[in-house]
Amino acid sequence: MTDLDLPEHADVRLVAADMDGTLLDGNGAVPETLWPLLDEMRSRGIVFAPASGRQYATLERTFASHSQGMVFIAENGTYVVRDGAEISSDTLEPDVVVSIVELLRTRTDLDLGVVVCGKRSAYTERDDPAFRAEADKYYARLELLPDVLEYDDDVLKVAVYDFTSSSTGAGPALEGFAEKYQVVISGHHWVDVMNQGVDKGQALRRLQAALGVTREQTVAFGDYLNDKELLESAGISYAMANAHPDITAVAAYQAPANTDDGVVRVLRALVE
Repeated sequence: MTDLDLPEHADVRLVAADMDGTLLDGNGAVPETLWPLLDEMRSRGIVFAPASGRQYATLERTFASHSQGMVFIAENGTYVVRDGAEISSDTLEPDVVVSIVELLRTRTDLDLGVVVCGKRSAYTERDDPAFRAEADKYYARLELLPDVLEYDDDVLKVAVYDFTSSSTGAGPALEGFAEKYQVVISGHHWVDVMNQGVDKGQALRRLQAALGVTREQTVAFGDYLNDKELLESAGISYAMANAHPDITAVAAYQAPANTDDGVVRVLRALVE
């Protein structure tokens, strides 16, 4: 018997889970209960895909002990990689990156940290301890440049950390790009600018096609606004108990909170 919210029948072949506020516990760590479950899922042919705004290198480092066969949906869906091989990507034109960075430089009224996110590394020109403490959580490879526009890479997105509030500061500051590009509030302090139509949901659909997995065979977990399309692209969609109300509204089911081992508890029940 279980008090979990579960579908009557489930043929699970692919699982996509957001990280912060979803899979990670209250300390921002992968729950220890996940590791044996990943082994069991792999033995049953179920692919696990962390889906995050985090950098590919960061995700690969986090799951290094179990990364073989896993898929990483990185940078909010702009970069999808399995066993070091790219499945899909979507890059910004260089002139767009210049326009975004130059606009943000004019907003001296806001306390912002800009990260240009490339395939090989991420780049920033800000190096104070307060900003690096936040950026280092998400970017295992973060190169300091005298000018962030001196990067030499394919750019997936531009991420902005707003020390006050992304929804009242950096988000509105970037509204002028929203007509042609996606401006996504991906956290209480982070905003991402990406190409139009790129999100975790599109990445998941591309992955489903690459793996030959149907929507109905896919489980997805999320908690925040940038997870909406991810949940809509899965036949079995879970909002965490701690999720934003708009995410709870689009999910078919609800999982216990991330602080209550929600993802692992639901997956264990589905797998068993």
